[in-house]
Amino acid sequence: MPETTVDPFAALAKMREPFPPNQISKLPKPLKKDAAKGRCQECGGYHGLPAIHLDYVGHAALTDRLLDVDPQWTWEPVAFTAEGLPALDRTGGLWIRLTVAGMTRLGYGSADGKSGGDAVKEIIGDAMRNAAMRFGAALDLWHKGDLHADEDASPPDVRDDRSQAATTEQRATPAQDVPPQGWAKWGDALIASVQVAQDEATLDTIRDTEKRRINLAKAASPDAFAAIGKAFADKRTALADVPC
Repeated sequence: MPETTVDPFAALAKMREPFPPNQISKLPKPLKKDAAKGRCQECGGYHGLPAIHLDYVGHAALTDRLLDVDPQWTWEPVAFTAEGLPALDRTGGLWIRLTVAGMTRLGYGSADGKSGGDAVKEIIGDAMRNAAMRFGAALDLWHKGDLHADEDASPPDVRDDRSQAATTEQRATPAQDVPPQGWAKWGDALIASVQVAQDEATLDTIRDTEKRRINLAKAASPDAFAAIGKAFADKRTALADVPC
């Protein structure tokens, strides 16, 4: 392969550009393993309900970004089997090297116990997303919060924070952060998830997953923001009253 002529700094800047809304998919995560399945109002899928939804970039969208940045990008497994195939580790995961604009970074992928051909493709796609994240691709989606917020601040569930509200109102809400079903329905779905949470850990997971949108809702949909805050407070009070 000829030596790349792509400028590495320009490549890194391009990798960090936000993905447009049409390239961001939703991954539903039911709050219970045995949750009854139904048609989801948020993503339109059929899965366990209630569920939280994680934003992610799929294999095709990531490949499109890599080709835009460096048409000569490559990936290779860190190790091979005796047959010359990518070697998996003891837990079934795959370590890879992703090279973009002459820079190489490691990534790791797994398929959470799945098997078969689809699992292999999932492992490769997961490893590529993980490695591309180290170049800055979809980093905001991995973090689920504000990467540039004050790290000393410990954000609560939802609170009336004037400085936070001012910051949110001063910048336009990115398109990918606007719920596709609208703020009101998103708020109703989130509140439903809060109300069926069985413990504090589940509440913390819901809060951390939706933290960015909750913060943005203060300016974009004050009614939803207030209702969500009340739901969190009521549920935590209810959990605290449950005898051990």
